[in-house]
Amino acid sequence: MSSQATYNYKVVRQFAIMTVVWGIVGMLVGVIVAAQLVWPQLNVVEWLSYGRLRPLHTNAVIFAFGGCALFATSYYAVQRTCHTTLFAPALAAFTFWGWQLIIVLAAVTLPLGFTSGKEYAELEWPIDVLITVVWVAYAIVFFGTVAKRKVTHIYVANWFFGGFILTVALLHLVNSAEVPVTLWKSYSAYAGVQDAMVQWWYGHNAVGFFLTAGFLGMMYYYVPKQAERPVYSYRLSVVHFWALVFTYMWAGPHHLHFTALPDWTQSLGMVFSLILLSPSWGGMINGIMTLSGAWHKLRTDPILKFMITALSFYGMSTFEGPMMSVKTVNALSHYTDWTVGHVHSGALGWVAMISIGSIYYLLPRLFGQKEMYSVKLITAHFWIATIGVVLYIASMWISGVMQGLMWRATNADGTLTYAFVEAVKASYPFWTIRVLGGVMFLSGMFIMFYNMIKTIAGKQPYNAPVVAPIGAAA
Repeated sequence: MSSQATYNYKVVRQFAIMTVVWGIVGMLVGVIVAAQLVWPQLNVVEWLSYGRLRPLHTNAVIFAFGGCALFATSYYAVQRTCHTTLFAPALAAFTFWGWQLIIVLAAVTLPLGFTSGKEYAELEWPIDVLITVVWVAYAIVFFGTVAKRKVTHIYVANWFFGGFILTVALLHLVNSAEVPVTLWKSYSAYAGVQDAMVQWWYGHNAVGFFLTAGFLGMMYYYVPKQAERPVYSYRLSVVHFWALVFTYMWAGPHHLHFTALPDWTQSLGMVFSLILLSPSWGGMINGIMTLSGAWHKLRTDPILKFMITALSFYGMSTFEGPMMSVKTVNALSHYTDWTVGHVHSGALGWVAMISIGSIYYLLPRLFGQKEMYSVKLITAHFWIATIGVVLYIASMWISGVMQGLMWRATNADGTLTYAFVEAVKASYPFWTIRVLGGVMFLSGMFIMFYNMIKTIAGKQPYNAPVVAPIGAAA
């Protein structure tokens, strides 16, 4: 009977394709808002102005692009590593359609100005309820699949995926506690500095779990698969998991340095941010060293190039984050473009690149193909995207440090050397370079979309037979 069973690839296919589609949408909106800073006349109508589109951009890239990538890769990896089909396939189908509905509702409500005003949690209460329902369904499917596994061991990637699912549920429920006053308006259940504290406990852990732990699950499955090598150190991967999930939870207050938050809380966030460097770099080294004995593959395999470059950016942004949490550094960097550069070295360099590499791995296998339509196009995508990221973050670093120095510069009599508008004017060349970097990264996504369409056009969807675990009876 087991030889007749096939893995459920349908929902994986759906999420994988929508990952590329939403990647284009989210990054296109990002390019538009970047251009609006350089050319303010592009703010033509209220519902397409910077203030309306910016939260749409962050939600689309994080939850539409990143979220679809996480659903696709976790549903594939959990089936393959547990040697069983997805638990509750109808519920898995519901998670796909439910998640797409959430994304569409976000795309409608945010430009119309319906927002809770919370970073990465702007969606109003009816959509928050829907998110909760879909997320519970996701947890049931994922952990149900783990529960019915045909092997004793739970592979480490599933620990990261599972940790991300549980923690995001907790973060969402606590931070989205709100009092509805109309259908599209609510007020936070918290007030003042408590609201700020809860928001950045959520905000930084959205980075820590949605944008880090989940994608580390991706890394621990797809890098060894693409490299055809075992994980460098399995023991280190387990230490990495427990150290990361314990430490990340405490780092949120570093977003609130020099605010009304109690000083001891700020310092606690700083200390845990510094401790966080160790598990982060342990994971990066583990991923990169998985290529031991297979470095030659980087010459000819652009998918591995994406993955190893992603790990390099992960290492860089997880060094930069703890450094920026130190109060003396933060005094210069806070509220400047340096923060924007840091976010995008993680979001584009780490999250997008590991997602792109993993989706390139998945797409041919979901349609019974050996590889993508064009390996040369993947190579072109890699170089365009990499140069785009470097242009983006380097321009933001320079602009950010310059802004910080201009804001704090004083004359001999104690007056400010520069008016705020002078710092804005000096930032324009760097904002222009950012637009160029964003356009390049977006262009890479269009190349990926074309490559995907050519790979799957006319091909029958493929569901691989369930593989019996080694040593199991036939």
